[in-house]
Order: sequence, then C-alpha cells, then structure tokens
Amino acid sequence: MKYLIAGLGNPGPEYELTRHNIGFLVLDQLADAHQTNFTVGRLAEKAEFRHKGKTIHLIKPNTFMNLSGKAIAYWLQELKIPKENLLVIVDDLALPFGSLRMRTQGSAAGHNGLKNIELVLNGQDYSRLRFGIGNDFGKGQQVDFVLSNFAAEEMAQLPEVMKKANDMVLSFCLIGAAKTMSQFNN
Repeated sequence: MKYLIAGLGNPGPEYELTRHNIGFLVLDQLADAHQTNFTVGRLAEKAEFRHKGKTIHLIKPNTFMNLSGKAIAYWLQELKIPKENLLVIVDDLALPFGSLRMRTQGSAAGHNGLKNIELVLNGQDYSRLRFGIGNDFGKGQQVDFVLSNFAAEEMAQLPEVMKKANDMVLSFCLIGAAKTMSQFNN
C-alpha cells in the first residue's frame, strides 16, 4: 500500500518558520524521524520511507501555497496512489494553536491552498489534517499573521504538537482516517 502525504507551505527561507508552513515543518520532522531526506522532484520536494509494510511518500509542493493542487495531482498520478490514500497537512486559523483535526472531506474554509486542491482534484473528498495556528490578529491582518513566524511560546510547544501530528499521519496510513479521527481528534 502506498500513501501520499502532502504538507502545505511556501518554498524559500523567508517562509521557513511561518505559520503558513506548518505542513512543511511537520513533514520535515517526520522525515527526520524515519531517517530520510527530501530531494527536489517535479513540482515538489519529495521523500519516502517504509513503515510497517506501507510505503509513505512525502511531498512539499514548491508551487507556492495557492497552486498546491498541481503538485498533489501530479504525484498522485505519477505514483498511482488513489485519492483515498492522500492526506494533506494544512494550517488552520479556525482552530486554536496546537489543536489537530483530521477530516475526510470539507470546505476549503477560505484557505487558498485547499481551494486550489479542490479545484484540481474536482472535489472536497480528500483527507486533510488541520493544524491549528490560532487567530490572534486584527482586522485586515490575516495575511500578515499567517506569514509571520510563530511566537516564542508557540515555538516551544511546536515539537510536541508536530509529533502528535506525525503520529496521526502514521495512524492514517495504518488504520485509516475513521479510526484515526476517533482516536486523535481533539
């Protein structure tokens, strides 16, 4: 069985530790834990590892957030992975910082990366792991907030929350979305 785990973010050092790049950060930690490295591939940086008989492909699209669907569609087709074995890791303003929620479908909720994936994949029927980044910003400052670095106290908590996100990714691959949601969603 093969799985495609897509962490959303923007390429480039200026975005590296921003809230919008939590998908990249989660995958970096997962790759480190499984002693694999990302290499530059078509439309994305890519890594893979085997875990309990499953082949897990990780991608960090280099298309920028708003065109993430292009990279995801390419790698689903290239690797011949069914859409039900896709998990997208994405930042979410509607959840408090550190909250994690897996869903098997749903609206893009204004997230441009998810809107593009929905457009390219012709629907909302793909799994996503929503990583809460909070919403501590004033009116009209949403873009500045998501493109800003995490606060110091958030940075201190990130490794633990990202570890839980990685546990959810592995659970998704081993026991499926439904059981993972009942076990982990908070």
